Amino acid sequence: MLAKNVAYFVRYPADRARAREIFRRLEAEDMRLPSGDRLTARRFRQLGLWLGDSAGWELLHHVLELPFGSLAFLHDAEAGVKFQRNPIYATLHESSYADGVATHWSAARLLPPEVAAEGYFTGEHVFPWMWEDYAALRPQRAAAELLAHHPWPRLYDADRLRHNEVPVAATIYTDDAFVEHAFAIETAATIRGLRAWITNEYEHNGIRADGERILDRLIDMVRGRA
Repeated sequence: MLAKNVAYFVRYPADRARAREIFRRLEAEDMRLPSGDRLTARRFRQLGLWLGDSAGWELLHHVLELPFGSLAFLHDAEAGVKFQRNPIYATLHESSYADGVATHWSAARLLPPEVAAEGYFTGEHVFPWMWEDYAALRPQRAAAELLAHHPWPRLYDADRLRHNEVPVAATIYTDDAFVEHAFAIETAATIRGLRAWITNEYEHNGIRADGERILDRLIDMVRGRA
């Protein structure tokens, strides 16, 4: 995400000052979203989620260009990250990666100081303060805290994957903001028979952006036609 922020501000250099000013004002002012939630600076920072989408950079730029505090600004900022329909997404998010460990709010613990210092945005990370800032998450606050400190068992059987007999193909997006490229390569190498399509043509939303082409290619790879 740090690299995505750097690249974003290279594309839109004037947005750096604009973003910092918005963060500053949201820290100082009680700005309310259409839902009634306060739009905090840390919540607005989560619009960096868009930097992992092929169309998201322009969406972020659009919001930063809107008049601060306008109805359009507030509606679009709220629409960028929302949990009203699926609060469990946030509550289970870190746990879904906990392969034999407790997460102890890993994103919060490892957040680099330059995120705040440079006026950067965060991404798909979840933080304990979200169960305060998002009214839709508050009923699950206690559950989220329990899950964050639960010692999870191993999720994957590495030996079984090394002896896999099922034909499998997978895409690895080199510029994916949400899947660490090196980890994806490492994981693919441990699964017997996996054929990987490594590409920089897409962001994380490749299936939504060009699903027919991607699925056709993966099926062809599994069947030995590509």
